[in-house]
Amino acid sequence: MFSPEERDWLRQTLLSTARHDDRISGAALTGSAALDREDTWSDIDLAFGVTEGIDVSQVIADWTLLMYENHDAVHHMDMASGAVLYRVFLLANTLQVDLAFSSAISFGAIAPSFRLVFGTAQELPAASWPSSNELIGVGWLYALHARSSIARERVWQAEYMISGFRYQALALACIRHGVSPNQGRGIDKLPSTITTAFVGALVRSLDVTELKRAFQASGEAIITEINFVDVDLANRLAKPLRELTGV
Repeated sequence: MFSPEERDWLRQTLLSTARHDDRISGAALTGSAALDREDTWSDIDLAFGVTEGIDVSQVIADWTLLMYENHDAVHHMDMASGAVLYRVFLLANTLQVDLAFSSAISFGAIAPSFRLVFGTAQELPAASWPSSNELIGVGWLYALHARSSIARERVWQAEYMISGFRYQALALACIRHGVSPNQGRGIDKLPSTITTAFVGALVRSLDVTELKRAFQASGEAIITEINFVDVDLANRLAKPLRELTGV
């Protein structure tokens, strides 16, 4: 396990390295550190702008080698968002290091969790949350697959689908209360009256009777949330959703 002191030392080391890399036009803290909300479990989140005309992929490759050779990286994965590539490293001490790379023209804040350290940041549109309509659509897709999984007695698949179904309802509640629906970040910020109501939608075992119970509870939860979005849509979806969940 890493210590906060080790994390702080590595972050400053990486920022110093970036300052001395002529290809890096700007750097910023992102994530919890940018908002002064770090705790013992927080990771390192940094964003780097790459000077126009420089091959971003080569910069990423060089920094990847640096992380493995100098900072005990044991694995990494990539996530892309628009023009930004997030290379996420796992270190031997279990510290996660997220390094975001983009050309200088795409380097800037898309969320409040961005604090410029050096260079110039562009004015960029804020990142958007998924729409309520998208969450509702994904919800009934999960419900369709949950029903067939239960019928086929594919209990692990059923648990997966029911949990996904439940999460769409929770994400709708997050949007309604103005907190992030992404990756469950806002769920613990919901009022306890909301989260307590969802406890009954948790899958407690792989017994088929239990799967059906949790599925029905998740269905009622999402119908409730759809009502806050669009009453007419909720009325149209209530009957098929209840048929899917066996109510």
